[in-house]
Amino acid sequence: MSNLAYLSLGSNIGDRSKNLREAISRLGSLGRVAAVSSFYESEPVEVTDQDWFVNCAVELETDLGSSELMSQILKIESDLGRRRAVKKGPRIIDLDILLFGNEVQSVPELVIPHPAMTQRRFVLEPLAEIAPEAMHPVMAKSVQELLNELPSGQVVRKL
Repeated sequence: MSNLAYLSLGSNIGDRSKNLREAISRLGSLGRVAAVSSFYESEPVEVTDQDWFVNCAVELETDLGSSELMSQILKIESDLGRRRAVKKGPRIIDLDILLFGNEVQSVPELVIPHPAMTQRRFVLEPLAEIAPEAMHPVMAKSVQELLNELPSGQVVRKL
């Protein structure tokens, strides 16, 4: 496997943990799931009038390129019942590419590193559990450093 990707997974509809486990299982068809963080419950951000999320981070070794991986991730979301009715609204599953090796790109359908990852505790806390030394290729800081720099707030608790 030639590429190392870090993904963020989240769900706030139905059996949230089961939804994450099913998505992780399906990610195995795209490469080798090398690590999975603990599950964390987190308050919604931006659109706050919705149920809390369960989130985790996954390390995926894959032969796919980033665009192909994104395409396959969108298919997994769709197959699991994801409907994009309300932007940032409730979702059965949400899969985001956070980091893809040292790749930096910005096209309408894919931005790597994920543009909001540095402000989101629900992303950085699980990611720091499995990859504290992973480097943000633009900010030249480790995931642990980014987590340590976050202001207080954003309730995230390990399940």
